[in-house]
Amino acid sequence: MVDYRNFNEDFSLEGKTAIVTGAASGIGYEIAKMYARKGANVVSFDMNKADDLDDYMKEQGVGYLAYVGNITKTADIDDCVAKTVETFGRLDILVNCAGIGVVQSVLDHEEDLWDKTLSINLTGTVRFGRAAAKVMKEQGGGKIINMGSQAGVVALDGHLTYGCCKAAVIYATKQFAMELAQYNINVNAISPTIILTPMGEENWNNERGVEFKKKIPAHRFGYPEEVAACAVFLASDASSLVNGANLVIDGGFTIC
Repeated sequence: MVDYRNFNEDFSLEGKTAIVTGAASGIGYEIAKMYARKGANVVSFDMNKADDLDDYMKEQGVGYLAYVGNITKTADIDDCVAKTVETFGRLDILVNCAGIGVVQSVLDHEEDLWDKTLSINLTGTVRFGRAAAKVMKEQGGGKIINMGSQAGVVALDGHLTYGCCKAAVIYATKQFAMELAQYNINVNAISPTIILTPMGEENWNNERGVEFKKKIPAHRFGYPEEVAACAVFLASDASSLVNGANLVIDGGFTIC
């Protein structure tokens, strides 16, 4: 039995290897950078390559691999996991951050949007989790972190598809956690409120955002670094008894 009482209180990820999906921008980008600052080797999985991450990872002195792939293609997922193990010898952490979100009302909803969003936000997350878990089982453990949303906890106007996906991701997190705990694999979710990524700034730096913040007890939105900090804790040895949890970081929105 491993004694977890001697974990690093600085939440170090030194020597660990992490795949971060959606790492070319937004929340995934900040998670990848914070993981590097904590000492982890990082694999970015995204449709695009963030060129500045190469230099950033070198500055931090960690290993880095940029994998350009499509999360809706199982072959890309399996190949990325295989290349990660081939390059770094193991896979300790998976952060499922890749996703899309389009706001449409129930009556105006486009059918193809439903299929596209589910294939990326839900099916891709589950498939990547399964692929990573197979490696983690063989190596004796690991951490899987899924990106949920407050929209997966409470209903929000215009969030039919996105909310359904995130609610399902939160459930899948629990199912994975229950079945994989015996292999020393922890699976948890993070469910943020609106986060001020460049896209978040564009969509919510307006009157609609002002009104929405009035519903949040903290009266503000979040920053990508705040989500990344939660992802560091859940990836570290300090969180080894946290399993199947959904860490809601929404300034208190869902408690009202």
